[in-house]
Amino acid sequence: MRYLMTTNGGGPAPDAALFAEMGELIHEMASAGVLLATGGLGQGLHISSRGGELSITDGPYAEAKETVVSFALIEVRSEEEALVMARRFWSVVGDGEGDVRPVFGPPE
Repeated sequence: MRYLMTTNGGGPAPDAALFAEMGELIHEMASAGVLLATGGLGQGLHISSRGGELSITDGPYAEAKETVVSFALIEVRSEEEALVMARRFWSVVGDGEGDVRPVFGPPE
């Protein structure tokens, strides 16, 4: 099963120690074959479709702290294993908010 772990804005600014520790965690997850992709996200465009008409606005969030700013796509055997990875991830990140969501797609 694939899960997307996200972090939202509004937490403490990362420093060199956080980047180093996160680098170690990313290396650990990649070496274990769990990490499929990771990255940061900028403020984008929000698109809504109604009756065939598109409405495009700046950013999908009311406040910067609600913006999804980074993600990690992981492949694990269960939701419980995804939560184990999330606990490890948040032990590095510290305070903040985010989500763990299943990713649906074609069977492999």
